[in-house]
Amino acid sequence: MGAGATGKSAPVLPILIAMVAGALVGWLLGPDAAIGSVKIIPFFDLVGTMFINLLKMIIVPLILASVITGVAGLGSGPDIGRLGSKTLAFYVLTTLIAVLIALFLVNLIEPGVKDGEPVRELLALGADAAQVTEGVKARAETSVLDTIRGIIPPNILEAAANTKLLGIVFFAVLFGFFLARIEQPFQTAVMQFWQGIFLVMMNITGWVMMLAPVGVFALIAKVVAVSGFGGAGPLLLFAGCVVLGLALYGFVALPLLLASVARVNPWKLYPAMAPALLTAFSTASSSATLPLSLQCLEQRAKVSERIAGFVMPLGASVNHAGSALYECAAAMFIAQAYGLQLTFATQFTVVILALITSMGIAGIPAASLVGIAIILAAVGLPAEAIGVLLVFDRILDMCRTAINVLADAACTVIVARLEGEKDVLT
Repeated sequence: MGAGATGKSAPVLPILIAMVAGALVGWLLGPDAAIGSVKIIPFFDLVGTMFINLLKMIIVPLILASVITGVAGLGSGPDIGRLGSKTLAFYVLTTLIAVLIALFLVNLIEPGVKDGEPVRELLALGADAAQVTEGVKARAETSVLDTIRGIIPPNILEAAANTKLLGIVFFAVLFGFFLARIEQPFQTAVMQFWQGIFLVMMNITGWVMMLAPVGVFALIAKVVAVSGFGGAGPLLLFAGCVVLGLALYGFVALPLLLASVARVNPWKLYPAMAPALLTAFSTASSSATLPLSLQCLEQRAKVSERIAGFVMPLGASVNHAGSALYECAAAMFIAQAYGLQLTFATQFTVVILALITSMGIAGIPAASLVGIAIILAAVGLPAEAIGVLLVFDRILDMCRTAINVLADAACTVIVARLEGEKDVLT
């Protein structure tokens, strides 16, 4: 997903070049390459790990600032409250559907298993399988009720220190809700503080993503050097699984919602939004596509400016169903690659975190990588596995961004129809 207004997009061409160069260098060097007595592959591993740590570093302040400003920005008026509740309800529903599609497909296709064996070695995942299993078992002992109980943190600082995302998001939503309801000038002062934090974090994120080519080069070079191109098959199957999930969501689930809830011909939405969808695919940025999305909705889909101007920008900020689908699929794929069978409670945690991370880190470059890092940590899987996902991440990013924009447009049409607008998609 692309950057918001203040963040810089991850450089596309340099990342693609880094992917190819990393694969070529890793293949040429092999696992035992050294300069004198100093081995080269551990250096690649160090650089890749530092890049992943930079992604993880920005999680807590970015989510706090993003959610607080987003919720507070809804305001406290009755019209805003009614529109906001309808909009957020459909965004949560459509994102949940996307995540469940991913969960079903990955459990059905099992891209992380080849010939009955996990593909950990093919993907050059270096963490010890026994230790990973113990880590996941420790998390799995937490029941669904314990997970729900953890939504309300007894200590927000402890939740932030341990990246307990459910608690952090609950606090941020509560803070933003009541921030919109305090008197002036305190509301403006606090809002400006969090908006400033958000702008700073977006700029830090932009800087981190400018380093993405270096991180991608190192991560891919390490994977190819250790395992060659043996991991291409499982990764292609995983990519196909994600694309299939996005297609089912975009061309089956959303049309069914439009037909049953909005009572419109769902197939009219695709030509109406075609310019915005093509732009979203080519730029991999839902935020950069927003002006064109609004134009398509108002002029081609005949949604009023009042509805489109509220629902669509909110969607560009918090509704990223395609990204949630990808995050869930990635976490399940990595678990399979380590040979793990996740319990219902752990899979429930993956679903909830994919739902929340896709909303809580909206509008930043490569947001899904940050979300995946959170989910892996929550279920006890090592973050090193993010490196293998970078091989096809840019292409899948383009696909899921187009689906994100389509989902935003579908929700906008549904809300417009529920608000009594008769001419939508006529």
